Amino acid sequence: MPTALIHLIQTAASLTLWLFLLAIIFVPLEWLFSVNRQSTLRAGLAADLGFYFMNGFIPTFVLAFPLGVIAATGRQLLPDGYQLWVIGLPIWLQIIAALIIGEFGFYWGHRIMHRVPWLWKFHATHHQPVRMDWLINTRAHPIDIIFTRMLGLSLVAIAGLGSPGSGSGSLVPVIVLLIGTFWAFFIHSNLKVGLGWFEHVLSSPRFHHWHHSRDDHPNHNFASVLPVYDRIFGTHYLPGKQWPPSYGIAAENEPDALIATRYDRPVAEPPARDPA
Repeated sequence: MPTALIHLIQTAASLTLWLFLLAIIFVPLEWLFSVNRQSTLRAGLAADLGFYFMNGFIPTFVLAFPLGVIAATGRQLLPDGYQLWVIGLPIWLQIIAALIIGEFGFYWGHRIMHRVPWLWKFHATHHQPVRMDWLINTRAHPIDIIFTRMLGLSLVAIAGLGSPGSGSGSLVPVIVLLIGTFWAFFIHSNLKVGLGWFEHVLSSPRFHHWHHSRDDHPNHNFASVLPVYDRIFGTHYLPGKQWPPSYGIAAENEPDALIATRYDRPVAEPPARDPA
């Protein structure tokens, strides 16, 4: 059997297993601790599952070569002393450093997707749903995923944290991507949970739900894990203990339907209970 086909089958099996595990975690939690009472079976569910698998395959294969080139170039340009110092760091410290550096790239990649009109046409796919749950995380155009991951993981590679070496190898960027991906499912989830003081340090569902609100607040809260970047660059918004009253895209911000997919957009309906 060709190697490419084996890799394809392994990726499909891995994505299916992850989907199963994520559903086991989030479906009962959203039922028990929901912000808004809503059915798990909903309009657009089949399309969102399609987005899940599409964005599990396409960005992985597209990014493998350019990120490999960037990492190899970094190894050639970075001083040997620096590379030896990075390799000598404990792996947990490498992971923390990679998270901080990568999140900087993810933040600006996300913010650029909102600010550049032709990129917004791709990113708007992610903002069209009028309700939130964990699976909304992967409802995104592949160009959106590729662009933001490229910026974040490129910085990790340039910093020498993706280079092969004792105790780390290419494991660090993989762990960073896994942490960021799981946290992305968490912050999109319909979970009414508070992080207390840690909400100033780590993004929460309420923090990110405001990013999906229908009013002008989508231009806030771009960070996926570390809201400190929103505070530093003036895009932080988290009022009291409130939750957004509605989700989706305001009419004046609707993109060209030629690029932004609308076929699976659910019909807006009011929440069954006050989310405040």
